[in-house]
Amino acid sequence: MAPPAEIVDGRKTFIPLGEKQPRSVSPALSKSRVAPGLTFHDVISTSPDLLSWIPRPIHALILLADAPIFHAVRSPGKPTIPEYKGSGPAEPVVWMRQTIGHACGLMALLHCLFNLDDRQYVTRGSELDQLLETAIGLAPSERADLLYQSQFLEKAHMEAASQGSSAPPSPQDENHHHFVGFVQKGKDVWELNGGLNGPLHRGELNHGDLLSERGLALTVQDFLDAAAQGGHGEMSIVAIAGTDAQPI
Repeated sequence: MAPPAEIVDGRKTFIPLGEKQPRSVSPALSKSRVAPGLTFHDVISTSPDLLSWIPRPIHALILLADAPIFHAVRSPGKPTIPEYKGSGPAEPVVWMRQTIGHACGLMALLHCLFNLDDRQYVTRGSELDQLLETAIGLAPSERADLLYQSQFLEKAHMEAASQGSSAPPSPQDENHHHFVGFVQKGKDVWELNGGLNGPLHRGELNHGDLLSERGLALTVQDFLDAAAQGGHGEMSIVAIAGTDAQPI
């Protein structure tokens, strides 16, 4: 049985996923909530030769970066991101503010699920689908409260974070990592991080997918460069493939 979340410094706080990828949350969410068809692939290297075993196209990535890498890339530009006030079905992308501690892995996965391939991987009529349908009509602060109060999301995260042979960390432990989701919708590439002021439009991708040279430049390349320059190597990338992906 999964442990409950704790209140730390006045807010609900989960067990940090740490080195566990957000894909570990997917099986817990898959109980009638996530439709089949998604596969998760570790990106060992961005060398074209080592990317050849990953099915393509890839239209969603989840990045796990050590805090120094993340802050080196995002801290200078964070104040320039306007506060997001969007809502409704005409939004170019579904973005949600994170108010739960240590939930950035779950948030990255949700951002990918809610925006990838017209939301086809959210099972119609499920709790996750109902949450999404409600969230679309809400302002960002109300969306954040909807996620904060969700019991099934809390259970899914805590179940996933408690798995493994080693003892899980406590919600009171410091989290030294950041998760970020990247999604391509049409030609537009978005960085989706509930800890920023809103969704960040990274540019247009007219050809190829997120693992193409241009796709990497619009998503994870600046984080890779920061890791190389700063000597911080704790970083990983997961590519999310949908039903249209095929081996190359």
